[in-house]
Amino acid sequence: MNSNNKKFLTFAVSAVALLVLPLVLQGVGHAWVRILDTALLYILLALGLNIVVGFAGLLDLGYVAFYAVGAYLFALLGSPHLTENIPWVAAHFPNGLHTPIWLAIPLGAGLAAMAGVLLGAPTLKLRGDYLAIVTLGFGEIIRVFLNNLDNPVNLTNGPKGIDRIDPLTVFGVSLGEPWEVMGHTLPPVTLHYYLFLSLVVLAVIICLRLQHSRLGRAWRAIREDEIAAKSMGLNTRNLKLLAFGLGATFGGVAGVLFASFQGFVSPESFSLQESIMVVAMVVLGGLGHVPGVVLGAFLLAALPEVLRHVAGPLQAMTDGRLDAAILRQLLVALAMIGIMLVRPRGLWPAPEGKA
Repeated sequence: MNSNNKKFLTFAVSAVALLVLPLVLQGVGHAWVRILDTALLYILLALGLNIVVGFAGLLDLGYVAFYAVGAYLFALLGSPHLTENIPWVAAHFPNGLHTPIWLAIPLGAGLAAMAGVLLGAPTLKLRGDYLAIVTLGFGEIIRVFLNNLDNPVNLTNGPKGIDRIDPLTVFGVSLGEPWEVMGHTLPPVTLHYYLFLSLVVLAVIICLRLQHSRLGRAWRAIREDEIAAKSMGLNTRNLKLLAFGLGATFGGVAGVLFASFQGFVSPESFSLQESIMVVAMVVLGGLGHVPGVVLGAFLLAALPEVLRHVAGPLQAMTDGRLDAAILRQLLVALAMIGIMLVRPRGLWPAPEGKA
């Protein structure tokens, strides 16, 4: 069997496994499918951040801000919040906005891209730790704004968040209700899985094409030596802004999906810890290597939920003296430290010379 046949066979087996996996897990419990849904959202976030950190070498600790922009945009366009709080919207849209998916996802991506460019523009001359501090501040500013934009005009409902967000509807099928297919019932978590999987596959294809394109090579040159890249005639300013904008686009799309999936958003979902977690996914998987980033994001998203079943018995062994949530975080941290000691370049780093 030649290499092309092996690749095709591997692809076919992987595709069938991904399609069948939620159907198997939903028989065990919907919670396991929900873990897969959450992991796919984190994979989408990690792929977007990998464009900024992995390809262009720009350390961004405020990436969760773009996630929040997409989530709150759909929360406002897909819930009765604006109709109930802004008279002008109530007069023109008495039944609510109820934005469809084909409009919500491009709007979320576009608004997040604009936010990415706005973040990138004032930070073009910053590098390393200084850039990290500025982006961290940007992420916190967005979270503080979301917490306080409930007065005098109630845009975000403050710390109480926005609820009653519409589920997405794809080709007339509402993802918020079970769907009967040939005598089998697909619950909402499974329907969301297939939508998320489709968008993650599309994102992976885009990232792979970017990585091996002229643009990807230019980003790699900036990452390795910005001064040398500039001396070779590369427009580093525009390339950096493009990296921030494209990376933010992925975050905005993930935010729209998150808001629809949860049906509720609040500022607590977009804390600094989320940004650091996404950065850890990129670094743990393999900086700049798309398959490694996917692996790192899946493991770090799923591992805390799997360890929930380990932390519970350990808490019982100590008569409840150890908090299960803290113990679970400790186990995740120990696992990450162990992996980085054994694989300092990540679980699946790029081959030498191709990072």
